[in-house]
Amino acid sequence: MVLSGKKPRQLTRLELQIMCVLWDLGPATVQEVQEKLEVKPKLAYTTVQTMLNVLLRKGRVSRTLEGKAYRYCAVLSRTKAITQSLNDLVDRLFGGSVEALAMNLLDRRELDRSKLERLNSLIQERLERDREAKDGLD
Repeated sequence: MVLSGKKPRQLTRLELQIMCVLWDLGPATVQEVQEKLEVKPKLAYTTVQTMLNVLLRKGRVSRTLEGKAYRYCAVLSRTKAITQSLNDLVDRLFGGSVEALAMNLLDRRELDRSKLERLNSLIQERLERDREAKDGLD
């Protein structure tokens, strides 16, 4: 549950790993999550159970009883988690400036010519959509 005016807390590394399992598998039991988690060393069943219950309390997952085991389901979507994390990153590291983040990424040497061309293509597509949307309002 998120209180009004408060930002949702970011997922910890382990919470994110568990959410990734649920996003990939769909609803799963503690045992199924434990088996699919790619962490070293392998986590104890009770550790995974505790973490799923933490995610339940935070409203990130729901659960239903099936026989003697609970099946956990992601309530928080992957898209929403990415959006929240990116917003947090932009706020904390770039003073809320998406432009500063973009400029920082563009200054990195990891972007080769093909990646820059792909980014440019995405930017041009976005500009065209915005232009069409604006023309539709006029």
